[in-house]
Amino acid sequence: MVLTNRTKVSGFLLMGFSENPHLQILQAFLFLVMYLLALTSNFIIITITTLDEQLQSPMYYFLKQLSLLDASFISVTIPQSIENSLMGNGYISYAQCMFQVFFFTSLAWAELAILTVMSYDRYVAICFPLHYELLMDPRKCRSAVTAVWVSGGITGTLYMAVTLSLTFCKAKVIHQFFCDVPQIVKLSCSNDYLAVIGVNILVISAAFACFISIAFSYIHIFSTVLRIPSAEGRSKVFSTCLPHLCVVSIFLSTGFCAYLKPTSDSPTVLDLVLPVCYTIIPPTLNPVIYSLRNEAMQGALRRFRLAGRITEIKGFMLCWYL
Repeated sequence: MVLTNRTKVSGFLLMGFSENPHLQILQAFLFLVMYLLALTSNFIIITITTLDEQLQSPMYYFLKQLSLLDASFISVTIPQSIENSLMGNGYISYAQCMFQVFFFTSLAWAELAILTVMSYDRYVAICFPLHYELLMDPRKCRSAVTAVWVSGGITGTLYMAVTLSLTFCKAKVIHQFFCDVPQIVKLSCSNDYLAVIGVNILVISAAFACFISIAFSYIHIFSTVLRIPSAEGRSKVFSTCLPHLCVVSIFLSTGFCAYLKPTSDSPTVLDLVLPVCYTIIPPTLNPVIYSLRNEAMQGALRRFRLAGRITEIKGFMLCWYL
């Protein structure tokens, strides 16, 4: 029997958090504040690590890549959600939704990959300081970043390909503020989603391998730090590494939970809150935790102010927007 309502849809309806107009405006305001905060802090980091000659080590090269990913990652979903909330219309075209799936999954994987690379960089710097320059030379750093971006593109291509292959038998209503893959799969016809499950298994296995690598790096970092005789030195490293580990844990745990747990026809509060934890919180907190609390970054900011280079920073940021 052929289902007559199988169709290639012209668009989807994003339900977001509430149908109440006042709550939609509140959501748009909160999202806008967090979006501007994330963009501003990440662009400051990109600018400083590009212009300051003292911040050209591998650590700050990776921080710049993380900030670029954060600014891009949060821009995939939040502007569309803000527009939908202000307009009171959750419609998103099929093409927009597929592009959102591609960029969201690409950048999410790239974010995890660069965090893995950064944990290895910290591991080498703390556990093998005498071999740091040899193990983290510029050529290897560029190769690692290239692998991060390429692997992200492959992940996004896989997810978009399997999502494009879906046909839909249910109302095209997505109970989320963006085109999240688990919510799209819930609308598909029977057996259509098997390819998505295959990609999920592949990507989640690779993500788990990244998690093991990050955990391995931090276990060795902490064991090395505990042998440092200076209490001040131990405190400094712990105050840097523990927040890093916390953000990585939030990003991975909420992402795993969202993509592994069964989706229900009646969305719960958890279904709506989980994506916020891996789409908005990491790009907003990463600049503060990884960079702006860093003494070298604070020193660079002071040097820019004292040297009167604020104009140069503004011009650089203007180029990004143009």
